[in-house]
Amino acid sequence: MKAEGFRNSSSGKLVWTPREYWAFVPNPLPPRIQWTPELIESLSRADRALGELSGLSRSLLNPYLIVLPFVRREAVLSSRIEGTRASLSDLYAYEAIQSDTLDAPTDVREVSNYVKALEYGLSRLKTLPVSLRLICEIHGHLMEGVRGEHQTPGEFRRSQNWIAPPGVALSDATFVPPPPAEMMDALGSLEEFIHASSSLPPLMRLGLIHYQFECIHPFLDGNGRVGRLLIPLLLCAWNLLPEPALYLSAYFEEQRSDYYDLLLGVSQKGQWNDWMRFFLTGVFTQSTDAIARIQNLLRLRESYRERLQSARAAARLLKVVDLLFARPVLTIRQVEAELGVDYPSAHRYVDRLAEVGMLTEITGGSRNRIYRASEVLDAIDRRIEAAEPGSETHRAFDSD
Repeated sequence: MKAEGFRNSSSGKLVWTPREYWAFVPNPLPPRIQWTPELIESLSRADRALGELSGLSRSLLNPYLIVLPFVRREAVLSSRIEGTRASLSDLYAYEAIQSDTLDAPTDVREVSNYVKALEYGLSRLKTLPVSLRLICEIHGHLMEGVRGEHQTPGEFRRSQNWIAPPGVALSDATFVPPPPAEMMDALGSLEEFIHASSSLPPLMRLGLIHYQFECIHPFLDGNGRVGRLLIPLLLCAWNLLPEPALYLSAYFEEQRSDYYDLLLGVSQKGQWNDWMRFFLTGVFTQSTDAIARIQNLLRLRESYRERLQSARAAARLLKVVDLLFARPVLTIRQVEAELGVDYPSAHRYVDRLAEVGMLTEITGGSRNRIYRASEVLDAIDRRIEAAEPGSETHRAFDSD
């Protein structure tokens, strides 16, 4: 790492290690924030959009119909930043036929692990606050049985890592995080900041925490995914959202070059305002995206239910329709288990939804058949054009 770029940073210091390389150690949070009109406006927009998303989420009678697909979409997008190519449909298909003997592609297992890690973290919040212990537990679930599983999953690193293009040595790295001893001190300060009372707005704290975690880079692998996963965990832990409905991975992936440059700009030049405005814009755009996506899913669900109710469908068939939104790729056995009905009844319900075009069989076989709700998958995953900053979120998207 070239020391020249970091010598005058106000956000941390360089340390010269016994192995004769430079590393960067961030200062404890919080930094001094310059409250410019642009930053205040960015915060105001993000707060309004997040508040609207929170209100919509609290109004849902069955939020899990939305939460489950959102978690999986986030898993796909966050893992894609790290180079995986698995699609949302691939993940759902894997979950539909998952068994102990299934030899799934590594990419799909990595995405599936992200789902498990996030769901574990959300469940663990009932008994454990967001802390270093919880972060390690989440990392252990994330890295189990996939690439990086031999790099001490669930444990903070005890050796140096660095950020650089593949094949680039430590001496030429773009960024070298704190050495292990300094890293543990930095993590302790970060945990204190997470738990301490603060006059800073929560979304400002969240942006600071995300930078600090990525700067510390405490694991040998999986740092980016854990750092992005902490965002919905903290939003729920701080009661900013009732359910994990906001994720920033789509925004970070789309703005990947700016994302990395702005993180580096904080470390090199103390450019906190540029980073925070970027982060808050991400909260705004992804909140408005989530609102539009939820509304599209609700409209689709209502249209499905109206079609079946007009045909005097059985009440249990309507429950299968709801199941499509939680599991848009499924098997008859899953319908049987979820509804608590016998196999012939589950088969009949699936056949009925296939007849009306809500499900399509995708294996082409006569056994172990898998069905896909293509319209539901499209509503979950299709691109939604971002709202312009300052526009009203309910006018930002096409309602068709």
